[in-house]
Amino acid sequence: MWRPGLHSTVGERLARLTDMAAQVYDLDQPVDMYGDRIVETVEERVAGLLGKEAAAFFPSGTMAQQVALRCWAGRTGNPAVALHPLAHPEVHERDALSVVSGLRTVHPTYQPRLPTAEEVRNFEEPFGTLMLELPLRDAGFELPSWEELSKVVDAARERDAVVHFDGARLWECTPHFGRPLEEIAGLADSLYVSFYKSLGGLGGAVLAGPRTLLDEAKAWRHRYGGQVFQQFPTALSALIGLDQVLPRLPEYVAHARVVAAALREGFTAAGVPWSRVHPEEPHTHEFRVWLPYDHEELNEAAVRQAEETKTALFHRWFPDRLPGLSVTEVTVAEAGLELTAEDVRTAVADFTARLPGSAP
Repeated sequence: MWRPGLHSTVGERLARLTDMAAQVYDLDQPVDMYGDRIVETVEERVAGLLGKEAAAFFPSGTMAQQVALRCWAGRTGNPAVALHPLAHPEVHERDALSVVSGLRTVHPTYQPRLPTAEEVRNFEEPFGTLMLELPLRDAGFELPSWEELSKVVDAARERDAVVHFDGARLWECTPHFGRPLEEIAGLADSLYVSFYKSLGGLGGAVLAGPRTLLDEAKAWRHRYGGQVFQQFPTALSALIGLDQVLPRLPEYVAHARVVAAALREGFTAAGVPWSRVHPEEPHTHEFRVWLPYDHEELNEAAVRQAEETKTALFHRWFPDRLPGLSVTEVTVAEAGLELTAEDVRTAVADFTARLPGSAP
């Protein structure tokens, strides 16, 4: 249901880039050097989409957020960052906020969701920045309601804290919130967005916010090694994603809800003793599925199904915290639009029939 760039050959990626580049940028313009020209075009485009004064292009979101959070710490005078323990910096960045940037993290909640306004308001120690990952990927691509998010932001401001959004996947959040990107981004003092997680780019990220913050962030970008000599292929892929993929994300989100419902129905019809699709109605075009089998058994069934039927229902399964329980992530993108609910239910029946203990 999703064909990410990492599954492509070098030739395929280059062909897509060259085929579409002229549609998004004047290829007779000179190449970039240390972040000018086409890179500035990407920055201006994203700043406009998000309704922010300025933006800065970074080679990675990890670098962009470290820079943003250390800049805010200097301005607030407080190095404590309140965030979820499942947020990207805590799970996937090897303690970079503390080891590299000298920051300290605190956790207003340990529940598998973003903190509530009450949890933020009543947290027992001060913090300079509240960082919210939208959606919270490792909790199942969870989002609060618009009203809940607004109240959380208000609670942070009551504590004189600034608000930063980890918006790596913010692009796909507009259907859930029922608000345009600019209005969602308007709740935050700063935010970062990714170009490869939702938009299919080669990489890269943009940090957006007040101009004074971004001027400082660019100085720190240089110090962190992010002042890359030339980035025009990555910048081109970002522009292609903004033009070609971003308008289609609501369609992917809508179909993800169809797929999620069909998966639940398929597992029930197949007599699987326990299964979980979460969220039951996906908040974005991504969600998680749990099954009571060993992950190696599930991966074996997935590979055999793909080889024999040419349908890859699931990509890769991982062991969950509880023995005998495994989890996978499902992303519904352009390829997934070809599958109807009945196609999904049929594929589930075929998949579960390949699992241990299934009737022949």
